[in-house]
Amino acid sequence: MKIPLSAPDITEPEIAAVAAVLRSPHLSLGPKLAEFETAISLYTGVPHAIAVSSGTAGLHLALLALGITQGDEVLVPSFTFIAAANAIRYVGATPVFVDIDPESLNLSPAAVEQAITPRTRAILAVHTFGRPADMHALLALARRHHLFLVEDACEAIGAQYHNQPAGSFGDLAVFAFYPNKQITTGEGGIVLTPRPDLAARIRSLRNQGRPEASSNSTNWFQHEKLGYNYRLADIACTLGITQLARLPEILARREHIARLYHQHLAPNPNLVLPTLDVPNLSISWFVYVIRLAPHLTSTDRDRIVHHLQQSGISCGRYFAPIHLQPAYAGHPHSPLPITESEAARTLALPFFNRITEAQIAEVCDTLQTALASLPADPVHSGIHA
Repeated sequence: MKIPLSAPDITEPEIAAVAAVLRSPHLSLGPKLAEFETAISLYTGVPHAIAVSSGTAGLHLALLALGITQGDEVLVPSFTFIAAANAIRYVGATPVFVDIDPESLNLSPAAVEQAITPRTRAILAVHTFGRPADMHALLALARRHHLFLVEDACEAIGAQYHNQPAGSFGDLAVFAFYPNKQITTGEGGIVLTPRPDLAARIRSLRNQGRPEASSNSTNWFQHEKLGYNYRLADIACTLGITQLARLPEILARREHIARLYHQHLAPNPNLVLPTLDVPNLSISWFVYVIRLAPHLTSTDRDRIVHHLQQSGISCGRYFAPIHLQPAYAGHPHSPLPITESEAARTLALPFFNRITEAQIAEVCDTLQTALASLPADPVHSGIHA
């Protein structure tokens, strides 16, 4: 593809920082791990940060630390990356899929309340595409029904809700740093919590169940609980430190790219574009996802995907609903009409820090050509159904 869907933004300072770690004796559980955790803690204002090998590992450990287990239910959107639901299954609990709000594409608080049962233990709230979920409403529901609230903020570092950072609301929260994210550590994630007891539990679980202070040889082979190798290497941590220092400029650049897309595409009646400005929200632009207008179908979307790919432009069907995935065949779920309707018409366009204005224009021109070949909207064309 001549224009990829995403690409990491690695500069010479990041390369130099990683090289310095490679020249040191500390490749794992070294000083860069603690430095990265402290930097994220200071950035978010959350007292405890525990770096792990991926966002998925972070979600898994968050649910384990809360004691969620077989027989428990966790409310989660189906319109998200599959890792959120998989982590619930990893601990033996049941993911209960809840419908989304058609404008924000985040969990609908009203739908969440309807889905609560005596078996519900937690709400797993996803900040979809870097736009914060309705945290005030979800927090109120969690408190009223005595539920845990976990933030899947894997796509949302730098976002804010009522001037409070995403990742600072729940009992636990998780960021992810895969190469398509706003900042990257290659692979990696981090768990945030205000609770020292949960932090200690997660630090042990990520390191094979060892006691939290187990770096010396005398207790390295002591294991208090069943744990995992979910550590994050110092090479990754130092990359994260240098990327985090650039986060403000990265977020500004990504917002600028989103606004450029909007300028090109806003006049087209066949598209529903993501909202740029939302009161009391600061969006951390993870991806730029458009939707086809309601009179168009998933078949139309697939024709556009084919046209873009044939033109050398990568794109993504964000997201295929989890409850319709083969891995969840037979998993019971209530009707999810909004999820299914919106997901059938979503399309992620190329979006990364170094995309050029010429590439954005090429993507938009190619998209407009593909859209022009689709059926007209009867409302806008004067044709009445």
